[in-house]
Parts: sequence; structure tokens; C-alpha cells
Amino acid sequence: MSDSEKPKLGMRAPLGLKRTVETGQVKQSFSHGRSNTVVVEVKRRRVLGRPGEAEPQVIEEPAAAAPAPQAPAPQAAAPAPRPQPAPAPVVNTRALTPLERREQQERLLREAEEARMTALEETRRREERLKAEASEEEKRRAEENRRAEEAGESAPAQAPAAAPADAEARAAEPAREEAAPAPAEANAATGDQRPAAPPPRRFTPVPSPKRPEPPRPQQRDRKGDDRRQSGKLTVTKALDDDSGARARSLAALKRSREKDKRAHQAGTVQQKQVRDVAVPETIAVGELANRMAERAADLVKALFKMGMPVTVNQSIDQDTAELLVTEFGHNIKRVSDSDVDLVTTHDVDPDETLQARPPVVTIMGHVDHGKTSLLDALRGTDVASGEAGGITQHIGAYQVQVKSGAKITFLDTPGHEAFSDMRARGANITDIVVIVVAGDDGLRPQTIEAISHTRAANVPMIIAINKMDKPGSNAQKVREALLQHDVQVESMGGDVQEVEVSALKKTGLEELIEKIELQAELLELKANPDRSAEGTVVEATLDKGRGAVATVLVNRGTLRVGDIFVVGAESGKVRALIDDKGRNVKEAGPSLPVEILGLSGVPSAGDQLSVVENEARAREVAAYRASVIQAKRTTSAPASLESMFSALREQQAQQYPVVVKADAQGSVEAIVGSLNKISTDLIQVRILHSGVGGITESDVSLAAASKAPIIGFNVRANAKAREIATRDGVALKYYDVIYDLLDEIRAAMAGQLGPEYLEHVVGRAEIREVFSAGKHGKAAGLLVLEGYIRQKLRARILRDDVIIYNGSISSLRRFKDDVPEVRAGLECGITLESTTDIKPGDIVETFEVEERERTL
Repeated sequence: MSDSEKPKLGMRAPLGLKRTVETGQVKQSFSHGRSNTVVVEVKRRRVLGRPGEAEPQVIEEPAAAAPAPQAPAPQAAAPAPRPQPAPAPVVNTRALTPLERREQQERLLREAEEARMTALEETRRREERLKAEASEEEKRRAEENRRAEEAGESAPAQAPAAAPADAEARAAEPAREEAAPAPAEANAATGDQRPAAPPPRRFTPVPSPKRPEPPRPQQRDRKGDDRRQSGKLTVTKALDDDSGARARSLAALKRSREKDKRAHQAGTVQQKQVRDVAVPETIAVGELANRMAERAADLVKALFKMGMPVTVNQSIDQDTAELLVTEFGHNIKRVSDSDVDLVTTHDVDPDETLQARPPVVTIMGHVDHGKTSLLDALRGTDVASGEAGGITQHIGAYQVQVKSGAKITFLDTPGHEAFSDMRARGANITDIVVIVVAGDDGLRPQTIEAISHTRAANVPMIIAINKMDKPGSNAQKVREALLQHDVQVESMGGDVQEVEVSALKKTGLEELIEKIELQAELLELKANPDRSAEGTVVEATLDKGRGAVATVLVNRGTLRVGDIFVVGAESGKVRALIDDKGRNVKEAGPSLPVEILGLSGVPSAGDQLSVVENEARAREVAAYRASVIQAKRTTSAPASLESMFSALREQQAQQYPVVVKADAQGSVEAIVGSLNKISTDLIQVRILHSGVGGITESDVSLAAASKAPIIGFNVRANAKAREIATRDGVALKYYDVIYDLLDEIRAAMAGQLGPEYLEHVVGRAEIREVFSAGKHGKAAGLLVLEGYIRQKLRARILRDDVIIYNGSISSLRRFKDDVPEVRAGLECGITLESTTDIKPGDIVETFEVEERERTL
């Protein structure tokens, strides 16, 4: 066939017996005035019916040009129809557009899904029908058995009459079996390919059930058939049961939920919640709104009505806040700022929770009496050899396990006079005090001070007389000297234990341990380990690599890694715990000294550590304590005459500014306290800044502004700070022994004051006569009364005990001859520099001025 003879789309097809495909045109309209003409083919679908029924109507539906094989529609159980010849497939010669191809794919998927759902529904109905038949048959059989039993009890004459009924039942059974379709035939009729279910058991003949009607073809749901929104066929769409329906958007779902919520709220009136609002002495309006769960704008509006134009960030007093809380229907709870702070004095543990704990022993005494050496002998270490200057300048904490297995915690305190606060702190946190006295040196000032600290802390003491291996040691002399300070040892009838030891030879140590254990047993030391930890800061430093580090002695409870705590005006979280041997530990019980890492800043020595429930609480307490410290520092005392005169003296006195940086908080306290003590009425030390850690650029800049030196105690300046100090001319002074520091600062302060000048009167003379000397000068004739008069000496003239001249002698003569000196009882003549105001009877007083180096 040539191209001219081919049938064209839209033209009449050639004549035939039956035409199964008809074509037509459909005009499509789009937005912006666009349109398109699409050729649509309509195919008639054959519906086969049972013999004897009316011929079914032909249902026309649009089809694609080249239809794919369709799934057969499910049919009801019926006799198998005669085989019909399959219609020849119609081949469409024109190419399909992408839109038609998608429509064809979607239609095929929908038809396949409908066929599947129809088959499943038919299978379900068939199973329900079979179950119902089996149930009815069982009931009928039971009824027949019951009737048979009743019939057996009646006269046997009725038996022949029952035979015709059985014959009729047997005759009806083949007919019912012939009418009932086989399961395989039913499956073949419905298109179900699953294996046939086994027929139920039939004990007695039953009549044939009613034949079910063939299912009607389902109408397709056109709601989801939105061809404009249809896209390409994907695996998700092919496997999704509801691929034809369009899903609701998230915005539509959100609008629906909001609509339901508004309808629910309109139906039910929400009751206002009454809250207990904690109101401090002053509170911001925004914070009060948060605590009341009200809008801040409503509170500002209420305050405007009260005549108080305020903003959200402004603070109001407690009374005004009470009016607001009451007006909005809440309950007020008045609190003060001090309620924020932690109070642990009233928190007493029950007796059943207490367990025995190791004793805390503080070693105190005068400098260089062997305290650290004695502790080294007990611990088996050599700490004393590594100390600068051979003296202890930090407080140390150690735990020792003795031979009996018991543990003892020792605190080593400095003996220098500058560390009085450290000794007092060690006495306050200890259970027992061991006062070390050198047998060859006796009682010294810091020994007496240690005794006073021990009595003030009300703790028992043990006297350890050390250095008994030296030839000049006399223990009896020490015992007698202690009596002067009301300390009576046991050997002299008192109640204070004493022991003679030698740290160098390690003699008497076991006896000392026994006395400590005995004293601890008498004290019955106990603590509760199963609670939040509380402790005391023994020492605090700033490490370059680890940050702020605090040595803490746990008083009660157990401190664990990860605990949130507040200590003084600082807070933090325990990052690591390090014991006195440098090992990391997970927890620290009572009486165990540990180093804590994770502080926000360096606390003060002696601050109390408390574990809190969360970080917010820790920050709140730390902020309150910091505000209290700031208020104490900035609040001035009430004016009085004494304070006014002292301020006047301070203004007249010279200032010596310094910047102090040290390696530990205790060292900073000791240095600042000692510098303040060496101040005098003429010159005073002004501490510009004191802190823990190395010398930084900010320290150098601060010192440069006031031309002040920087004191570094066991710390050094970094490279940048040294460069700035060299450029600005700031003096960096490094020390590792505290008495060297104090001596140099005292000398520097004295040097700033300058040398001291002293006057020594060497002679007194009376003017007897006044002579003229030259044109304008005058000479005085003197009688030396006391001492001597020399030429070029400084002299002053007193008239009626009032100084009228202060100068020097220009010439000294006796009998017209210049002489260097005139002694008492002799007469002489003098001329004075730049004055002629002299009269007979005036007193001439000569004196020498001595220049002496000033000391403080």
C-alpha cells in the first residue's frame, strides 16, 4: 500500500463486519488562550454473559492507540461459557504523545488495581459464604440427630414410614451436587489463580445453596484522576495503593488543625492558672512577667495606669511588684537577696548516716623548725629539698596511710610571719594541730602565734619537739617555756600530749602517729559520705595549661567528676580530680584533699565549696556573692573625724604603687598584707592590682600608667608582656622568697622618700656688739657660750627665742686674724651671708646637718 492509500486519522475507516475501535477529536483548552486538538480512540469492550441471559450492553471507554493486555474482570461463579475467538489486536499507526502515554499508564494501573481489589473482595465473600454454609449444615445435622434420637424412642412401627423420606433425601443429593460448582471451576470463573480450598465435610445431604449474583462492574473513582497534576510513573506510585488520589498539602493540614484547635478553645473556657511568684527586693519588669507567665506589655500598661511610666528592662521595688502580682490574680512570695545564697549550717546529717572518717592534722610552728621535714619523714618523700630558700611558702595537703592501715590527712602550713592567714585557715579546718618546736631554738614568735590560732579554733594540740638529734637540743627547756603560755604537757601533769622526734634520724615518728590516732579516737570523727559534697578551699592557683586549679579538702559527702558546684564567688563543673600523688580519681570522700579542675575563676583560699543541683543555680549563687563583694569594696564608711584626719594624712603621704602577681591565692594574700604593714605616715603602698597567674600585657599596661613596678612571686612574664615592659620602661621584679621581696620593696620605698637629714647644734654665742664692716655690711662681736663656732657652719639668729635668720657664717675673726674655730669662753667676730639685721642680745646658734640614709 502506498502512502496515498493509507487511511488518515479522523477519516472513515474501511468497512468490516464489526468495528471495535472508533476515533474522534477532542479540543483541549489551556491557560493564556492556548488550545490543542487531540485524537481520541474509543474501543468497545466485550462482556461475556451466561447462556440464556440477555445480551449485555457494550460499554465504550476511551483507549490508547496501542492498548496493553488487560487483566480480566472478575466474574461470579457460573458454568464455563463457550470459548469465543479473541479479537484481533488493533494496531494504531500514529505515534503517542507523552501526555497520552502517561494517561495510558495511569489507566492501566487503575484497572489492574480495580481487578485486584475485586478478586480479593470475591474471595472474601466466597470464604464467608462457605463458612456460613458449614455452620448451617452443622446446625441442621445436630437438629436431625436430635430428632432421630426422639424418633428412636417412639414406636418401631414408624420405621417403615421413614424410609421414603430417606429415599427422597438420597435422590436429592445428586441433584444438589450437580448444581453446586466445583471450587476449581469457581476459581476459573472468577479469575482467581490461587489453589482451591478443600470442600467442607458433609455428613448429611443438604439442599443446594442459593446461587450468588454476578458482581457488577465497579465504577472508577474520578476524584483522584487529575491528569493535569499527574507526573511520570515512579516505583512509589506503582506500589502505592492510593497513587491516583492527590495527597493533602502540609499547609492544608496545618490550617485544618488550627481550625479544630480554635473550635475546641471556643467551646471550652480556659481557666487562669494561679502561680506563686517569688519577688526579691528589686526585680525587673520583664523578669516579673516571666515569673507570672504574663505578657510584659500588660504589666507595663498596668504600671502606666498606676502613674509609673517604666519600660520592660527597668526595675521596680518589692511593694510595687506586690500590687502587680495581686492585680493579676497571683500569690506573692517575698524573698530577700540573701535567700539566694546557700546556707549549710542548719543542714545536719542524721546519726545513722554517719561513718568514720580519717582525721585532718595540721602541722604548725616557727619557720625553719622542721615542719616539712617531719612531714616528709612521715610520707617517705623529700618535699623540703625542692622549696625555695628552704622554707615553705604554700599550704600543702597530703594523705598518709600508716602501718595499721588507717589514713591520716596532713596539712603543712608556712612558718613565716607573713603567712599568718594561712596558719589561721589551717587551724580552722583541722581536727588536730601538731605544733613543731625545735629543741635547740625553743619557742619563737610564730610558735606562740600557732598556739593562739589553735586555741581560737578550739582544737586539741600535740607538741612535737623536733631536732632532738642535734647536740644542743633541750626538750625540758621547751616544756618549761610552754608553761609561760599556759600550755602544760602530760609529763608535767597537764593534758597536752608531747613527743620527742627527729625528722632527720626518723626517730619518734611511730609514737607521734600513735598519739594522733589516740586523739582521733577520742574525738570520734564521723561524716556522711552519701550526700552532696561540701569542702573547703585550702589553696588556689592559676595554671597556664589547666586554668584555675583549687586544692579542696572535702568535709562531708562525696565529690565526683561531673558535679556542678559553687565556691565563693566562682562556679564550675568538676572536669577532673587529682589526688596528692598526681593520680586522677573519679571521686573523693570525706577528709580527702584533691585538686579540682573546671572552675570559672580563681577562688579565695578558705572559701566553702558546695555541690548544687544545676548550673543555673550555681551561677545564681555565684552572681549574688560577687555582687556582695563588689558592694563591700565600693561602699564607703560613714564619715567621722578620725576617718577625715586619716584620709588627710593619706593624701599628704607619698604613694608607692605596685602590681602583685603570684602563683597561689594564699601567697597573694600574704604579700599584700605584708606590704600594707610596712607602710608609714610618710609613704604608703598602693596595690593597683593583685592576682594569681603569670604577668600579662594588661598588667604591664596598668603598671605603665602609674609608673609602678610589677612584683612576680614564683611567676614570670610572657614574651609579649616583656616586650611592652621594655618599651614603656616598666620594672619587672621576680622573687621566690618572701622576705627578699619585702626587704627590696622596703628599700625602694625608702629610696623614693630620699635621704634623711638630721641637725646637730654644735655651739651657742651671744652678740655683745655690732660693728660696721665695709660700706653696707655689719659684723657681730660674739661671746661663745657653748660648744664652738666654725667658719662656713650653718647658723641661725634667735631674737626673743624666735628665729629671724637662717643661713651660714661667711667669715670668722679673732683680733683681726681669720681663725677656723673659736671655743666656748672666747670672743670673736663674725659676718653673716646676706643679712645685716642683727642687734646686741641676739643669740647665734650654729649647727651641722647630717645626711642619713632613710629606713622604714
